[in-house]
Amino acid sequence: MKPGVPLTADFANGGVSFWFRQTGTPARRAPLPGDRDYDVAIVGGGYTGLWTAYYLKKADPGLRVAVLEREFAGFGASGRNGGWLSAEFAGSRKRHAKARGRQAMIDLQREMFRTVDEVIEVTRDEGIDADLHKGGVMHVATNPAQRRRLRAETAELRAWGYGEDDVRPLDRDEQRERLQVAGTLEATYSPHCARIQPAKLALGLARAVVELGVDVFEDTTVTAILPRRGGGRAAAVTTRGTVRADYVIRATEGFTASLDGQHRQWLPMNSSMIVTEPLPAEVWKHIGWSGSELLGDQAHAYIYAQRTADDRIAIGGRGVPYRYGSRTDHRGATQASTVALLWRMLVKLFPAAADARVQHAWCGVLGVPRDWCSTVHLDHATGLGWAGGYVGSGVTTTNLAGRTLRDLVLRRDTELTALPWVGRQVRQWEPEPLRWTGVQLIYALYRAADRHENDRGTTTSAYARLADLISGR
Repeated sequence: MKPGVPLTADFANGGVSFWFRQTGTPARRAPLPGDRDYDVAIVGGGYTGLWTAYYLKKADPGLRVAVLEREFAGFGASGRNGGWLSAEFAGSRKRHAKARGRQAMIDLQREMFRTVDEVIEVTRDEGIDADLHKGGVMHVATNPAQRRRLRAETAELRAWGYGEDDVRPLDRDEQRERLQVAGTLEATYSPHCARIQPAKLALGLARAVVELGVDVFEDTTVTAILPRRGGGRAAAVTTRGTVRADYVIRATEGFTASLDGQHRQWLPMNSSMIVTEPLPAEVWKHIGWSGSELLGDQAHAYIYAQRTADDRIAIGGRGVPYRYGSRTDHRGATQASTVALLWRMLVKLFPAAADARVQHAWCGVLGVPRDWCSTVHLDHATGLGWAGGYVGSGVTTTNLAGRTLRDLVLRRDTELTALPWVGRQVRQWEPEPLRWTGVQLIYALYRAADRHENDRGTTTSAYARLADLISGR
């Protein structure tokens, strides 16, 4: 570990996330016992797969539904994220609007607002204690260039369905009253966000779907997903047998590249986190944060943070964003340099926490489509469907995906199936080594842009504009 980062005696790097360290790693459910037939087979036991199974069984209890998971439910990004139940939606609004018009994108944004409350309602109905608190989200600007972007983003949100009650600038007094973030020049607030403990939500959802009669098979690796052929059924081929179903739903997000034929579909992007030990009351007197708002900044290599239910600070951001050949780190460890970077950012934003020690560091993998826009789709001809490419905004979007896939599977023509992210076709990522070279260049440019803006820039750096051009965001 890098010198200068204070660590607790029981500091851990990788393995499961801190969230699962809190709850304890669950006992694994039985694997697939051999070839089986279902109405719907879902590949992936994260939020997307669990929400889809939940809503399908709620709508039609007679459906035979199976979830196939390589590790245990919630092992991936669903149990490793920053705990933002946020109405923020990934991707270009203009790009989504091209599909079905401007109003359709506004409808999508309004549905995201409602989805935050839908998740809260389900946790209440199912008795899921996920440390959930709807305190909203603050975005801060800590240099003049960030301030310009924050103002421009607020104006853009106004044009895409955000009213005065959905996002607003904070005056200096309210910003300080809510949360003391050192160096803040300007801040905005939106009420459409809640803190969660990600592992608790995943564990609660898995319990709920099992109680509804869904078969959740863990320790079951799916190697290929096959469409219907010659009047047969779609299939999920696993190391323990083949599951045939009327519909097979791919809900593998950042692990999609591990499936045959999907290597270039979504890029597995790594995001890293650290969490401190619980902070004493004296520190919180200086920081505030009594409303448990979520916190983000306007940097290009941005951070995301929360005050946990047991008074820690959990903060995350990009470390090494991509590994050659779409590989993923099974252990979930993050680099010492990334731990040090996140620690320096934590102390920069919260000087009062400078003496707090780091208790856990970890990373997770999220899925990034080539156009950085999330999609949900079902093809009735092949029996194949999917949802994902959330680009780090998946905690809420997975719920919307689950409800939308329910309607698609059941052939319901609803407001959800008319939203512009449904049925979008996205080209694949470039082959290696172009893919690796491009991602490394993009994030090198973003980091250079942040350094330039922190030093002397008053407008968005040309480095960032070039990175946006290369990335196609």
